[in-house]
Amino acid sequence: MQAKMRATKSNTDVEVDVQALEKGQLVTSDIRLQWTAKGYGWMAMATAAVASLIVRPTTTAIVTLYNNTSKNFVIDRVFAHNLVSIADGQFGIWMCVHPVGMTAPSGNDITVRNNTRGIVAGTEGVFDVAETVADNGWFPWGPNSTSVTVTVPGSLTEAKVDGKIIIPPTAGLSLSSVAQTAAVTVCMGIHWFSVPASELAME
Repeated sequence: MQAKMRATKSNTDVEVDVQALEKGQLVTSDIRLQWTAKGYGWMAMATAAVASLIVRPTTTAIVTLYNNTSKNFVIDRVFAHNLVSIADGQFGIWMCVHPVGMTAPSGNDITVRNNTRGIVAGTEGVFDVAETVADNGWFPWGPNSTSVTVTVPGSLTEAKVDGKIIIPPTAGLSLSSVAQTAAVTVCMGIHWFSVPASELAME
């Protein structure tokens, strides 16, 4: 007796057969590869380095990403590049998720932006620097980084969010950096997927 495996396609109610390789192995792929292939992947970062904080962030962000679309922004990673420091200077990334209905940023200071599938940069996502934001709760993310010398263009750290933060329409995400001295300056950025609601239901 033979049996077939059936599955429902993610964006419709249509059922399809699940296929296997010659020896019967099932192959699965990271959904982010499919999103990249569809052109949903975006990256943006500030190029001007600013001083890290030496206290917990409050109402001024180093960068803020605002969702100005009807899609859901799935955050893949955030990152910080240390430009100037002190010997053995340490810094780490802090993030704050802003709820639906937040005040949109006053500017759109995207100094470097591209699509991870080679699509011409568009207008999905407002990316602003030095924005005044509500303190909806800041949390540290990812490992810290330690610079070796005073000027170290190349000291990097990143927080691999891997979709554990999703920004729906009119919500946002702010980033900051905390270090043991304000001499540590950083450029910060975000890599996200802009996924249609039909492919990523929030309820």
